[in-house]
Amino acid sequence: MLWPVTVLGAAAGWALASIPGALLGGLLGQVLDRRLRLHDWHALRERLGGRHAAIDDELLFVMLGRLAKSGGRVVPSHIQQARSEMQRMGLDDVAQRRAIDAFARGKTGRDNLRAPLQRQRERAEALLRACWRMAWVDGRVAPSEHELIRLWGKWLGWDAARVERLGEEYAPKRSQQPTSAGGSYQEALRLLGVTADAEPEVIKRAYRRLLSRHHPDKLVGSGASPERIREATEITRQLQQAYALIRQRRGLR
Repeated sequence: MLWPVTVLGAAAGWALASIPGALLGGLLGQVLDRRLRLHDWHALRERLGGRHAAIDDELLFVMLGRLAKSGGRVVPSHIQQARSEMQRMGLDDVAQRRAIDAFARGKTGRDNLRAPLQRQRERAEALLRACWRMAWVDGRVAPSEHELIRLWGKWLGWDAARVERLGEEYAPKRSQQPTSAGGSYQEALRLLGVTADAEPEVIKRAYRRLLSRHHPDKLVGSGASPERIREATEITRQLQQAYALIRQRRGLR
């Protein structure tokens, strides 16, 4: 890893005050590199050019924000899916705020994702799975979402067929219709196993417990069939939509 501002600071310090200047300049440069997350010269060029370099876990939420907005409008199910990803990753409050900012930034479409994705090939499957979950959250994948995921898969080193096979694991079963966010409030309560007068924390705990139990990520790498993963994905989608409906009806945050 090369810290560009550290190098520049050390060089400038050397020119001004020899070894003491180089040490001080390098130290100050490293502080800036870490604060701005400038891991290489490419990141510095993006920062100087007015574009934020998408890195680390923030990269995922930039991608999710762009996917959600690609159809023209971000809907509540997109927001809920982003929250589910934060919970799945176990992000603390500070990391969640960064993820929310990254999601909002992704909606603008200004980040150049090609270079960051090419540096994340070891995380390709995890990133693409999260993208497919976001794309399928409303029961269908828009052409713009499909195009983005295929492009990102290419930058991550995957061929189109492999990307498509991964997406099929999250497609809803054709014999069932996903629960609509505008569906029965009583059905949503039943699905989460709570009553209409349940406290908000009780509802939240029930949702998180069920989400953890049925999340398809638990089946990845376990030898489960694509059919079983699709079933788990469908249950997870219904839980998310039910929780979103209850939160909307009850005015919960």
